[in-house]
Amino acid sequence: MSELEAIAQFLYREARLADEGEYDAWEALWTDDGVYWVPAGGADPDHAMSILYDNRSRIALRVRQLKTGRRWAQSPPSSVRRLITNVEILAVDGDDVIVGANFLAVESRPRGTVVWAGRSEYRLRRDGDGFRLARKTVRLVDRDRALPTLAFLI
Repeated sequence: MSELEAIAQFLYREARLADEGEYDAWEALWTDDGVYWVPAGGADPDHAMSILYDNRSRIALRVRQLKTGRRWAQSPPSSVRRLITNVEILAVDGDDVIVGANFLAVESRPRGTVVWAGRSEYRLRRDGDGFRLARKTVRLVDRDRALPTLAFLI
């Protein structure tokens, strides 16, 4: 299997774990210094508003909240399916591989179905024979508009 195929398989697994609510396995994909960022428009999370900007401890807290079943924004939980496409290696930085991919996510809730689209950039760190997530940036196509809850994003 080529490195690009291995990376694509990792991204598909990350999406499936999130979609199927396998939160412990999803959280285990992250490095200890992991950062999950969904910008609201700016290019720098320190100087622009973010929809979500979580460090590793905040990622763990979000997972714990989801697992309680008492997070009202996800009660009942959304049914979500993410499609990952156009996976490409953008750069290599030591043990890290910077990867870009387009996504389409369909979220079904009692309020209706919402389609989310965008591009994600990943910093994947080589770990033995596989990878771990060191950073994930999700740039939504419609991030400049009023958005309904994004609680399904873990």
